[in-house]
Amino acid sequence: MIRAGIIGATGYAGAEILRILAVHPNVEVKWIGSRSYADQKIASVYGNLFHVVDLSLINDDTEQMKKEILKLAEEVDVIFTATPQGACAGLVSRELLEKVKIIDMSADFRLKDVSVYEAWYKIHHASPEFLPEAVYGLVEINRKDIPSARLLANPGCYTTCSILTAYPLVEAGLIDTDTLIVDALSGVSGAGRGAKTANLYCEVNESAKPYGVASHRHTPEIEEQLSYACGHPVTINFTPHLVPMNRGILVTEYASLIRKKDGTLPSEEELLEVYEKRYGNERFIRILPAGQYPETRFVEGSNYVDISLKVDGRTGRVIMMGAIDNMGKGSASQAVQNMNLMFGLPEETAISLPAMMP
Repeated sequence: MIRAGIIGATGYAGAEILRILAVHPNVEVKWIGSRSYADQKIASVYGNLFHVVDLSLINDDTEQMKKEILKLAEEVDVIFTATPQGACAGLVSRELLEKVKIIDMSADFRLKDVSVYEAWYKIHHASPEFLPEAVYGLVEINRKDIPSARLLANPGCYTTCSILTAYPLVEAGLIDTDTLIVDALSGVSGAGRGAKTANLYCEVNESAKPYGVASHRHTPEIEEQLSYACGHPVTINFTPHLVPMNRGILVTEYASLIRKKDGTLPSEEELLEVYEKRYGNERFIRILPAGQYPETRFVEGSNYVDISLKVDGRTGRVIMMGAIDNMGKGSASQAVQNMNLMFGLPEETAISLPAMMP
């Protein structure tokens, strides 16, 4: 039985991890933490866990954790850190990683260049010496490196969908990456559970808006992973949008196609074959038939990624589309998928349910 602990269990990501682990046949959750709800029962914060998880929350304030983390690590095999940027980096040490595996939900270990992290996140990185060994946990891209990982960086929600949607064509050199544009729509849960005026019902209902224009912090993460795919630096335009739904991400990506030697464009069928070849054996990626496009309702509450594309022969561009649940494949269920592989379990354990309908 895998023993697990969760730091930040009362945020949306932490609570979703707990909900999944509560029914995982190979996991026992030993402790859960919260800064805001210390000493309370988790079911008093999340009523959906009443009679499901009977645990009280320990105080996981950052300074408190620094004192207690090595002792807490003795009780578990894996710790999920569902915390703001900077928290996990402040806790990680060689001694800790000798005791326990860490799955970090923040961006602390996603970017290999510490100067890029500090420039985009505007904070000092407390443990850059661990960046080289951290594994970027996008299973469908880095599957072979995940089983041996001690420190795993769970990808961001926008980044998971944006990278997986474009990756096969970038890797195959079939698009001009200098022309790549990513537009993304996200449900409000992506902003977290903290009380913010901009996220109040009356502020988001019946409205949609772009935000983080030309400055969203997931931009360098997408660029870095796509750069690995094609072997040269990739720079994109990425524009996220907030839409009035609870969960889900839909990305639409545009890029100019590389013409064949005879001057013609690759056909839709040829491009879909590239996706099938790259993802055909992947449990959670579904390549939709030509003419069928992703919808967030068909992935809600699941770990699935739905991907499709359309060739625009008039402009010589391809339109790539992808959908995920931002709290599922974009966060918690992907973290559990990574944990399963890190402990030698089938990757689909506890996360194989299809989307909720309606």
